[in-house]
This record gives sequence, structure tokens and C-alpha cells, in this order.
Amino acid sequence: MGKGLSLWFACSSILILTAASISISYNIWLALLLGFLCVMNIGWGFIVKARLRRKAESKQPSS
Repeated sequence: MGKGLSLWFACSSILILTAASISISYNIWLALLLGFLCVMNIGWGFIVKARLRRKAESKQPSS
């Protein structure tokens, strides 16, 4: 995965977790939803990384 895409997933996860921590004092359901979205965002980052790695490995000629 490229540096730009890694930075995107890192920053978006930090922003979602920051919003979740702020919303804890206002609405617990919103905080739980944002926490779930953050976990999904991190999981999506791992999925994208695995797909890109698999695609790069398939392009390499076998020895």
C-alpha cells in the first residue's frame, strides 16, 4: 500500500475516534456508532492492503 493511502486510513481513523471520544459526553449511541465505523475503516484498510499486495504478487513472473 502506498504512503498516501496509508496516511488516509490513519488520519481518517484518528478523526473518527476523536469524534467518538467527543460524542461520549453527548450521546453514547453516537459514540458507539463512531467506534464501530472506526473499526470498519481499519478493517477496510487491511482489506485494501491485502488486495493490492495480492495484485502486485500476481503481476510478478514466477521463477
